[in-house]
Amino acid sequence: QVDLMESGGGSVQAGGSLRLTCRMAGAFAGRPCLGWFRQAPGKERENVAVLYEGDAPPTYAASVAGRFIISRDSIASIFYLQMDSLKPEDTAMYFCAASAQYMCRVYSTPDYYNFWGHGTQVTVSP
Repeated sequence: QVDLMESGGGSVQAGGSLRLTCRMAGAFAGRPCLGWFRQAPGKERENVAVLYEGDAPPTYAASVAGRFIISRDSIASIFYLQMDSLKPEDTAMYFCAASAQYMCRVYSTPDYYNFWGHGTQVTVSP
């Protein structure tokens, strides 16, 4: 079992920034993917960004590329999502997740992630 806990959500105006933090109980080793997902009311959970074990560059959803940055502190087993130039359409519950399945390097859908946090709400007003 791997426990994850998000923090850093809140309410901001459009154009503002937030940094989400995910603290993971356990080492990053053996977790080929660390991801951030979001889910807005009435919508499916969608991938926002993924960090890969090793030197592969992170990947981002087209809707956030250039505005969001995913990063990690491997020593502290923490990973982050820096969100800049926030838009009202970024409003959602944000979840961090870790995968134990190497197919996560091919597919970024939620079903390839085994461990989830409980979520942190991000609300962006116009």
